[in-house]
Amino acid sequence: MITLSKGGAYLLNGVEIIEDGPEAAAAIKAKTGKDVCKDCASKETIAYNILADHNTSGNMDKLKIKFDKLTSHDITFVGIIQTARASGLEKFPIPYVLTNCHNSLCAVGGTINEDDHMFGLTCAKKYGGVYVPPHQAVIHQFAREMLAGGGKMILGSDSHTRYGALGTMAMGEGGPELVKQLLNQTYDIDRPGVIGIYLTGKPSLGVGPQDVAIALIGAVFANGYVKNKVLEFVGPGVENLSADFRIGVDVMTTETTCLSSIWKTDSQIKDFYDIHERSEDYKELNPGEVAYYDGMITIELDKVKPMIAMPFHPSNAYTIEEVNANLADILNDVEKRAKVSFGDSVDFSLQDKIRNGKLYVDQGVIAGCAGGGFENICAAADILKGNYIGADEFTLNVYPASTPIYMELMKNGCATTLLETGAILKTAFCGPCFGAGDTPANNAFSIRHSTRNFPNREGSKVQNGQVASVALMDARSIAATAANKGYLTPATEVEGRIGAYKYHFDSNIYKNRVFDSKGVADPSVEIKFGPNIKDWPKMEALPNNLVLRVVSEIHDPVTTTDELIPSGETSSFRSNPLGLAEFTLSRKDPNYVGLAKDMQKAQNALVAGEDVYAVKPELKAVMETVEKTYPDAVAAGIGYGSTIFAVKPGDGSAREQAASCQKVLGGWANIANEYATKRYRSNLMNWGMLPFLIKEGELPFKNLDYLYIPGIRKAVEEKAEVIKAYVVSDNGLKEFDLTLGDMTNEERQIILKGCLINYNRI
Repeated sequence: MITLSKGGAYLLNGVEIIEDGPEAAAAIKAKTGKDVCKDCASKETIAYNILADHNTSGNMDKLKIKFDKLTSHDITFVGIIQTARASGLEKFPIPYVLTNCHNSLCAVGGTINEDDHMFGLTCAKKYGGVYVPPHQAVIHQFAREMLAGGGKMILGSDSHTRYGALGTMAMGEGGPELVKQLLNQTYDIDRPGVIGIYLTGKPSLGVGPQDVAIALIGAVFANGYVKNKVLEFVGPGVENLSADFRIGVDVMTTETTCLSSIWKTDSQIKDFYDIHERSEDYKELNPGEVAYYDGMITIELDKVKPMIAMPFHPSNAYTIEEVNANLADILNDVEKRAKVSFGDSVDFSLQDKIRNGKLYVDQGVIAGCAGGGFENICAAADILKGNYIGADEFTLNVYPASTPIYMELMKNGCATTLLETGAILKTAFCGPCFGAGDTPANNAFSIRHSTRNFPNREGSKVQNGQVASVALMDARSIAATAANKGYLTPATEVEGRIGAYKYHFDSNIYKNRVFDSKGVADPSVEIKFGPNIKDWPKMEALPNNLVLRVVSEIHDPVTTTDELIPSGETSSFRSNPLGLAEFTLSRKDPNYVGLAKDMQKAQNALVAGEDVYAVKPELKAVMETVEKTYPDAVAAGIGYGSTIFAVKPGDGSAREQAASCQKVLGGWANIANEYATKRYRSNLMNWGMLPFLIKEGELPFKNLDYLYIPGIRKAVEEKAEVIKAYVVSDNGLKEFDLTLGDMTNEERQIILKGCLINYNRI
């Protein structure tokens, strides 16, 4: 079904793969009559040429990218604009779209969600942006309908910023990267590798885009095959997929840990642009005659079966057939995985979901940028037609991804069909994807056509004894399960037709409801600030020497951003840096905030010129030990703060707050064996935090230990390959080594100055 090449591969005329090796050059010449140059062929990918068109450095190995457009939603745009304002923002230099699809319920924290929306509207007017009101569209559907363009690049502050199926290379990053674009700076990365995704065949009836996506994620997540690379979808199978199907696969590529994605385009994508009244934005994209890829993944679409990503990660992939055949064993494996994250803090079991030898599901959700597409919902309606979900625990909620899609479902009858079954049709909202909508009951099992199923993401509060599970599935099999009144069923087992519905896009709702400045700023507009919208606190430059206390130690194989700063109800506080910081690691390590703030007292006293040892007495003994070896440790300039250790932090969301919350609580660093994503590591650096690395298996310190890092400022300035650090104990100093990995000169300057705001302000 899915095979991975062992090395690089050439693609000839978009249809024939020749794996790299001693015979490759001769084979290519025999077929084309031309000598092959690997470096030349690597420049024939679609990805290379889009990056080249947007690179301003003049050096394709060290990219400095200027994007065409930006997009954010309402739990990110306030912090981004506040950061940019603190750095001198006067107007948006490129189109910037502010959508309102995350804090749309306005149900938590009083008025603060709607306050954020009014902040966004007035900023769009003042700085020349676009404002999409709540419930009109989820961020990525609006971008598909109104922003994407062939050969363009879009940067978004949501990790699922992926529009490759439409010929747009899009990336999801933390807010500071958007701030740089707003300040006419660049997105700086080494030239990424490009992995070909070669599609063959045609999906079987009942197999949907989420099935293909889960199969791909399961094949590549754990082995890092595509990490921080661009996925380029090619091959004869592409033409067998509709635009909606491609979009559904594409949005989930984020879960592979790739950097971005791009697809070859054809008449089906042209039709998409024609339907959306933007024919001029279509561009045909194909790789060159001989294109070289750093790896090649072949997906035989006709062999893909209905899939399920079991809790608690999209890569925990099985066929539904496998789960039904090996139910007890697979559920037992899920329980073991849960033990790693939850420990003994909650009684978690799925065995009671086995009824009459089958898996009973409590809830189905089809929603958001992955599931809320037109074709997904129409297919679900067809599968459910004439059935009822029943009056037991099982519920089904469906969220069309935009109001134009909702209106078309009403016109073609699919909305009526769904409502007749007992399903509930809701407005465009991202809540089910991050725990702010349709939170399951305690110990419930939910199947969702959404993006993620991390621990805690669906609203669990393990510290309060509450836990639920989410599995990812395609809308088609969710509908089949609903038709079977909650018993897990693949769509390929359901009799009946899945029709082809013609989509008609009505742009009037956007024309009449979305505020579009057309790029014209109005400086006279006063920004509306709600009482929860706070400025970023002052942040200090990196000192010469550092004393850090380890205040959390996490040994899970991967730590998600949802565990670093939980999603769900915390989202309402994302406009208040200090308020939000109170939730940092709250579901993973409830002791973190208190310990970090206790250590921060020392730094605050130092900055205020007060007696550090008076507010933090135990530091006196720590510093006496340090000064036996480094007598000028304090005199030369010192800083006090906290750090966490995690094996592999940062999988998941692009949310900058996973880093900034640590920073505002006095965090100076993370220490890890590896960083799960580029975007989390970038977030750390943009907030002035050191992304330390330590070799796997080497952990000389433990939680609550004090660490001393002498000459850290000099080490950053001089690009030291190895940084000496010490564990401070009653027995003296125990030396160990840290590294920082590759950094651009700008990233080093940001860390030295304390954060991106300082970098732009000073």
